[in-house]
Amino acid sequence: MVTRTRFDDSECPVARSVDAIGDWWSLLIVRDAFDGSRRFGEFQRSLGVAKNILTSRLRTLVAGGVLESVPASDGSAYREYVLTPKGEALFPVIVALRQWGEQHFFDPGEPHSELVDRRQGQPLRALEVLSADGRRLNSDDTTVHKVPTR
Repeated sequence: MVTRTRFDDSECPVARSVDAIGDWWSLLIVRDAFDGSRRFGEFQRSLGVAKNILTSRLRTLVAGGVLESVPASDGSAYREYVLTPKGEALFPVIVALRQWGEQHFFDPGEPHSELVDRRQGQPLRALEVLSADGRRLNSDDTTVHKVPTR
């Protein structure tokens, strides 16, 4: 069996993030958690993923602090999976992926889901990367600097 390359000790935040949840099943589990899924069966029905893969990904997300396994809210013997603050912080990542997908993978007029503001019922404005003073930035406007060891 091929050993997976790990990036959990990389100096790059992108590499560490991908190491934590870069698997597509994990991102789709997080997406479903934002959409209200909480139980194993709900994730399994939504994703159609094999139970052993779902079990593995849920364990990894719990171990990584993205999800927490808690007693079922209805008092039954089941467990539920809820987003932790670390998991909730993935919301802009999921929105960015959704908006990128809407822009690049659907033909005009092709049906797809849409994320809307619950209060106003309107689609979200496109995410933007802004400077500290509020200017819109693109990749040409940025550079990576190493943070010195403290």
